[in-house]
Amino acid sequence: MTAFSLEPAQTAWCAKLRALGEERLRPLAEKGEEGHVNRPLVAELGRLGLLERLFTSGALDLCLMRESLAYACTEAETALALQGLGAHPVHAHGTPAQRERWLPKVADGSAVAAFALTEPGAGSDAAALSLAAEPDGPGRWRLTGDKRWISNAPEADFYTVFARTAPGPHGVTAFLVPADRPGLTGTGLEMLSPHPIGALAFDAVPVTADDVLGEEGHGLRVALGTLTLFRPSVGAFAVGMAQAALDASLAHTAEREAFGGPLSDLQTVAHQVAEMALRTEAARLMVYAAASAYDRGDPDVPRRAAMAKLLATEAAQYVVDAAVQLHGARALRRGHLLEHLYREVRAPRIYEGASEVQRGIIAKETYRTSTRGPVV
Repeated sequence: MTAFSLEPAQTAWCAKLRALGEERLRPLAEKGEEGHVNRPLVAELGRLGLLERLFTSGALDLCLMRESLAYACTEAETALALQGLGAHPVHAHGTPAQRERWLPKVADGSAVAAFALTEPGAGSDAAALSLAAEPDGPGRWRLTGDKRWISNAPEADFYTVFARTAPGPHGVTAFLVPADRPGLTGTGLEMLSPHPIGALAFDAVPVTADDVLGEEGHGLRVALGTLTLFRPSVGAFAVGMAQAALDASLAHTAEREAFGGPLSDLQTVAHQVAEMALRTEAARLMVYAAASAYDRGDPDVPRRAAMAKLLATEAAQYVVDAAVQLHGARALRRGHLLEHLYREVRAPRIYEGASEVQRGIIAKETYRTSTRGPVV
């Protein structure tokens, strides 16, 4: 397999995932309440074996899952992705006891995970975290402060929490914090996107050395390693939405009559659809290339991952917006596929590193690896 094509077995698996998304996951998603964790949906992802694959598969496999599910059911895609994002630090950096307690429950869908990095004053600048881990004796701390814009909060069963144990960039530590710890409370936030997002308040929440993920003072390494893995798959989520919008537009413009024929006969419409198809496919290829580079262990993964997320999320925003324009007012009606995608597509350009942050990463990595010859 190259970075730019899929094996027949992978293509067949993607088709199967789309069918499962439509037939088994979408009905559960439709019964859920926006802004709240849909536990029956999470449990079904576990029964289908998709959550377990979060810990047994590579980056490309993760992208194929997210793209395929996003095409058929964005709620299922997001539920799967959030389980992976919240639990990957436990999988990659947890102790045997932490892994044994939580990962089987995440895999079967009986425990909901969350990744608690962002704060009211620290979003794109993760090094500016201020949630304080104040010493409370040898190997003990008390967490005091706030987290905000946390997916699955406040309804998750445990949180991967990043807190400051010392000043400076090497003073952040990652902790696994069960939701029932005393002093931990949360509230839901009403957001444009339909998945649950909330704020967490830490009032002297007790944690110990047994709760540390990885090493004390190396929490940013845990966070950035997790984000590097998941950034291409955020792009895959975007590609799945773009493809769904493109397919809806192809069907609509072929059937809709205007000015004496189908919309597809109008050059302006046909060229618009061509641009949508171009951007969707370009994004897909960059996502696959970045994920394949991650799986190979290539040294330029941070740059590729940033490029994939940036291109794919920006392309999906363009494609969904163009699809709405081609459909007209019907696309803005509550419950229409494109109304749903229009609300879903905006957030990926912000979370897990906004587009501006991705450009910064790309520039930094490109300068770092460049070999400038003499100026002629």
